[in-house]
Amino acid sequence: MEMSEKPTKNIIQNTKKNIIDVARRLFSEYTYLGVSMSDIAKGLNITKAALYYHFIGKADIYENVLNEVFNNLKSILKEALNEATIDKRLHKLIKSYLDYGLKEKNFVRSFMLKFSPAESRIQNYIFQFRKQVDEIIQPLIKDALISKKLPKQIDYQLFASLLISMMDGLILEYSFLNKKIESDKIADQIIAVLF
Repeated sequence: MEMSEKPTKNIIQNTKKNIIDVARRLFSEYTYLGVSMSDIAKGLNITKAALYYHFIGKADIYENVLNEVFNNLKSILKEALNEATIDKRLHKLIKSYLDYGLKEKNFVRSFMLKFSPAESRIQNYIFQFRKQVDEIIQPLIKDALISKKLPKQIDYQLFASLLISMMDGLILEYSFLNKKIESDKIADQIIAVLF
């Protein structure tokens, strides 16, 4: 690589990062359906043509935003698995999921949107992400249920899906009502009820 190529590559990467940051904020505030390429370009003070130089279209930008959002969540959930006991891991996982979900509105809204057939790639991406979250949570659920001596015939995958759905519902409700969530207290209550 020539010396002049490296600064150009850094400028392009920084520009893409700025586009993703602005789009993330806009999507979080107005949802995917409420934001246009013109809105993103205006938020960056650039032309739409400049935006299209870096991304194919709005769906491409949204996938990059979701990738960042979902990777952050996966890191947070994996960090929760480092706690010393099963109860502490469950508590931190539930609390972290709830806190992140309320902070990052793109997270919950992405599950609720109906995409056009042309944007099925985004739905598939979201579905794949959900499977990855399930795969992070399922072993913890299995260990928790075994440690609590609950019946072995319990479907851990279904139980993990129920837990995720419950947390998503809480995030949605608190977000809709614009209420502050007491994630510590809620995590304790979920654990007490389910485990």
